[in-house]
This record gives sequence, structure tokens and C-alpha cells, in this order.
Amino acid sequence: MVPRRLSAKARILVVEDSRNQRAHLRSLLEQRGFEVDEATGGIEALRQIKALLPDVVLLDVMLDDLDGYSVCRWIRLAEATRDVVVIMLTVRGDVADRVEGLHVGADDYLPKPFADEELEARIYAALRIREAKAELRRRNAELEAMLARTEQLAMTDEVTGLYNRRRFLDLLRREWATAKRYGHPVSVAIADLDGFKVVNDYEGHSAGDDALRRVGTTLSGSLREVDVCARYGGDEFAIMLPHTSRDGAAAALARIAERLTRDCQGWSKAMAELGISMGVASSEDPALGGPEDLIEAADRALYEAKRAGGRRVLIARDGMLRP
Repeated sequence: MVPRRLSAKARILVVEDSRNQRAHLRSLLEQRGFEVDEATGGIEALRQIKALLPDVVLLDVMLDDLDGYSVCRWIRLAEATRDVVVIMLTVRGDVADRVEGLHVGADDYLPKPFADEELEARIYAALRIREAKAELRRRNAELEAMLARTEQLAMTDEVTGLYNRRRFLDLLRREWATAKRYGHPVSVAIADLDGFKVVNDYEGHSAGDDALRRVGTTLSGSLREVDVCARYGGDEFAIMLPHTSRDGAAAALARIAERLTRDCQGWSKAMAELGISMGVASSEDPALGGPEDLIEAADRALYEAKRAGGRRVLIARDGMLRP
């Protein structure tokens, strides 16, 4: 919890069953510019702590209804109050009592009688430590957010917002290992846009980037949640379909290719000429020994699809190709 005030404006709850002691502490603290509230017992203190969220609790150990140790334990257990500074006050000054106070989460322990100057110094010291911890947490949170953004950028294609080639290969290696371990298939397609050069030549590279974004949106939006779509490079895309046979993948991808062709008609004159070719390979193929072989087989099938005129899906099977 980030401190709500500077130390000089902190709010302090005095939990003390002695009226004279409470009056003395209130006078002292208000003279120093603190806001002061009072509680005469542990149960009342818990209600006020929950309602007021003070910065500091000056907590007498010996209370009539609920001792200070129990109050301190509750403060540390609650998420909203775990950063409240607790300074325990007691006439009992032996080591065991001080250790008990620290064990239950007190920030400091001050035996009575104490000098006013010492109490003031300990309050300021505890608040400075709390503020330093809060600042450290804030900076750590900023650093974690920056690292998360950096990691996201490292695995994302800046044009389409899809995963990049590196991230796709990482995910494919993991899925390949899982597929082999549990005996389910994983299929991969490498896809290349047909007619993409026309978009760049006649409408410019910004239109080409827009086309890639639109294609990426159509492809990813046509897949299941477990599937992965990535920009593989240039105008190529890679698609991974876990738990999917090569024939099942080819049928699904053919439907996606048809949808993409329809979508292109409403984009622009040059984009209306776009189509897509795909090569598909599956871990079912016994000739493939690893994820790199899977990619190579799909890429080889794509090459044959393009050579055959494009706008089609071809399957790599046992080293041969089948439309």
C-alpha cells in the first residue's frame, strides 16, 4: 500500500487503555502535525483500523479485551492493512516480550516509560522505511511491466500483431514434444499470399502492411483458441493446429482460404486480387523426425502449391505431395 501522506501528515491511531497516557500521546503527536485517533481496547482498535486505515498504530500490549499481539497479527493478515506501521508499547521490557512483538509483525517495540523524543524519532524512522519499501515496490512493478512489454515485443510481429517466427518455432517445439509424448497429432501449415506484389506495386507499401494486418486478422479469427497463427516472414504466415490430423487440417485450412478470398473482395481493388496458398504437414508422417522437419515438409508443399498456380492447399505425405 503506497503511503497516502508524507510522514509529517501521517495519521496515527493510539491504542491505550490509560486515559492519561492517551491524552499525553495525542497532545504530543498533534503538536508534531500528525492526525490522531484513539482506541481504548483491542476490539475497538480493529474496527478503527479497518475503517480509517491509519499510517501508524501505537499499540499497547496490555489491553483489557484483546492483547496487542492479537491486534498486530490481524493487522498483518489483512491485505489492506499489512503495510500499516505498528509500534508496540509496554511496561514489560524483557527480551521475550520484545521478541514476541517482532514475531507477530511489529515494526518496532518501545518499553515504557519512554522519552517523547525517542517515540517521535521511531515514528519518523518507521514511516521512512515504509515509504522506501513502497517506492521499491513501485519501481519493481514498473520494471516488471517494462520487462513484460519487452518480452511481448520480442515475440510479436510489429506489423500484424501476431506472433513472430521465433515465437512460433518455440511454441511448435513445445507442442511437438507434447504430441509425441501423448500420441496426438499436430499439423502445421506454411501459407503465402498470392497477388501480394500487386498490392505493393499499385497501392504502396503502407497498403501492403494494411493487407498483411487484414489477412492476419482473418486467419487468426478463423482458428480455434488452441491454434497458433504467426507471421513467418514477408507475406508468409505459419499456422499450428494441435490435436489435428493432416487431412483435418487441410480441410479446415481450405475453408479458411475460401473465407480469406471472400474477405479480400471488400478491401480494395488491388487487395481484391489476393489469394493464398498453403502447404500442410503433420507429425503423423513417420518420415518427419522433429519440428524442423515438419516446417520443411510444409514449406516444400507450399512451394509445389505455388508452382502449380497458387490458390490451393497441398499436403506433404510420406515425402510425396497430395492435393
